[in-house]
Amino acid sequence: MIAADQILIATRSPLLGPAEAVATAAYIVAALLFILALAGLSKQETARRGIVYGIAGMAIALVATFLLVLANGSLVPDGVTATLGTVLLVGAVVVGGVIGLWRARVVEMTGMPELIALLHSFVGLAAVLVGWNGHLYAEGIAPELVGIHHGEVFIGVFIGAVTFTGSIVAFLKLSGRMSSKPLMLPGKNSLNIGALVLFVALTAWYVVTPSIWLLVAVTALALALGWHLVASIGGGDMPVVVSMLNSYSGWAAAAAGFLLNNDLLIVTGALVGSSGAYLSYIMCKAMNRSFLSVIAGGFGIEAPRSANAEEGEHHETDAAAVAALLREARSVIITPGYGMAVAQAQYPVADLTKRLRERGVEVRFGIHPVAGRLPGHMNVLLAEAKVPYDIVLELDEINDDFADTDVVLVIGANDTVNPAAAEDPGSPIAGMPVLHVWEARNVVVFKRSMASGYAGVQNPLFFRDNTQMLFGDAKQRVEDILRAL
Repeated sequence: MIAADQILIATRSPLLGPAEAVATAAYIVAALLFILALAGLSKQETARRGIVYGIAGMAIALVATFLLVLANGSLVPDGVTATLGTVLLVGAVVVGGVIGLWRARVVEMTGMPELIALLHSFVGLAAVLVGWNGHLYAEGIAPELVGIHHGEVFIGVFIGAVTFTGSIVAFLKLSGRMSSKPLMLPGKNSLNIGALVLFVALTAWYVVTPSIWLLVAVTALALALGWHLVASIGGGDMPVVVSMLNSYSGWAAAAAGFLLNNDLLIVTGALVGSSGAYLSYIMCKAMNRSFLSVIAGGFGIEAPRSANAEEGEHHETDAAAVAALLREARSVIITPGYGMAVAQAQYPVADLTKRLRERGVEVRFGIHPVAGRLPGHMNVLLAEAKVPYDIVLELDEINDDFADTDVVLVIGANDTVNPAAAEDPGSPIAGMPVLHVWEARNVVVFKRSMASGYAGVQNPLFFRDNTQMLFGDAKQRVEDILRAL
């Protein structure tokens, strides 16, 4: 908090000469680099360049902030306090950098979703601490801006606390440390609405008569609301939750930027918040969900099985039979899901792709927008295994080609290939865009069992005459197919 005090002093003081001018210019450059990073990350071919832009922007922002604090340390009457603030700032950067490098080296791709959720919680916690610091230190603010400052403090703490506990719950669910089943408290929607109404009332009260007990109350309220919002969502819908929390963390950073009068934090937070919200909207359309219900935490409840769910006799196969199918195929489409990520099957799948292409077989991948536990999860896994970008296609690019395909390999996917979404108006997932794999001549489904997906409905694909089930660990089964080839 001492370091934050210094930054507040530095940024809320009159013009400070060259140091402030250099920092402002550096912040503008960093903001432009962040925008270029987002643009680069929009395509696989330019993703590496986008990451470099993002790293460069963050490095410039950190250096500029550090220099600004050093240049304005003399504004603090107590020289010991100024030195301590600088030491704490350097220590925080060093410790955070070491932990970040360590986690980046050891985390596996299947662990990325929960790691990202955990990182979002840090942003929320930082916003809470900055908000509390803004309450404890409110000197040098013009009288006509005091009310606005109090509103910034209260809203920033609320958004940050919701992001903090919500991200912790998402991390626990994604890492298997907490049940993925949705929490079903009586009147849960009323609880959420009541919490929001109480927040508005407390905000008005705090702006008029700021008191620390009101800040304690809103912090506790927001922590409970964040926990309940995400706990009420089923584990299968975590891709949208992670995207939503990404948006929340952006708005929390923007709120901290307003408190610190830091233009870079405001711009960066707005970029993250708006892009995360838009991505959540796109994913909701892909899953036939209501965007408002996502924000309210009222989705992800395991749907009951349809009364007229198609069931029947499934056809089981083995690796040798699948290899025989692939030998005769001219075109193959592979549709991966989270099961491929869990089994770490992307490497043998890449080997299988290479082997088939060497035989003259046309091999492509069909990626559903919400396949896996994170937007782009499957794309990253395949890129990690050196699968060529040009054969990895999105749903709308490949859906019309299934009818002319000899063999489709469904590896660890379930609801994203469920024909009930397109053919059964009474299905809980009716209207959800899915990959039309059933239109192919032969479909091979890699699964550990006949269990349903996150929607809780049976998949009629498993009982189609042109579908064969290959049970077991996806990685082992693909390796068996490679040996048979």
